[in-house]
Amino acid sequence: MSPTRLEPTEIQAGDLLLRPLRLSDEPAVAVALADPGILRWTAGNAVIALPAAQRAKAWLEPRVRAWTLGNAVFAIDDLTSGELLGAVTLRDVHRIPDQALAAYWVTPAARGRRVGARALDAVSQWGFAGGLGLHRISLDHALVNEGSCRVATAAGFQLEGVMRDYYVEPSGKRHDSHLHARLATDPGLQS
Repeated sequence: MSPTRLEPTEIQAGDLLLRPLRLSDEPAVAVALADPGILRWTAGNAVIALPAAQRAKAWLEPRVRAWTLGNAVFAIDDLTSGELLGAVTLRDVHRIPDQALAAYWVTPAARGRRVGARALDAVSQWGFAGGLGLHRISLDHALVNEGSCRVATAAGFQLEGVMRDYYVEPSGKRHDSHLHARLATDPGLQS
């Protein structure tokens, strides 16, 4: 089965603009990847193995092309300043019928402002009602990544269970992971 080709889209969510990533985002992505939390939980082993000066380009390039491969990868920008605050993704869209997987990260400066939860909620609503026709979006995070759990829960993703030794850090250390999911019929952003 070939991947679902997605049309690059912009979504406004209050004071946030979700837009496709661009190669010109490389300097801001480089700053984000200097954050140990982003690097540890979301960069990927292949990117972490590279010298720091090469990481942003290696992380960014496949995500810029991702829309043609069934992965909607959005930059999260401050609508007023244009500052990159993070990224949110729906990947493997329709690899399993009517489903996708979500992922996200936010910069240290954006944390504590519900940026991740608001962006994840907006992208989920778009995935359900914006022409993708999704019914289920799931995500997982290492149990020790409590901030990611707060984002998922606030965006209406219910905890479904624990996947034992699922997440593997680049060092080889394993972590149990929470599995969360949101259905098209579930309520969204929690106040």
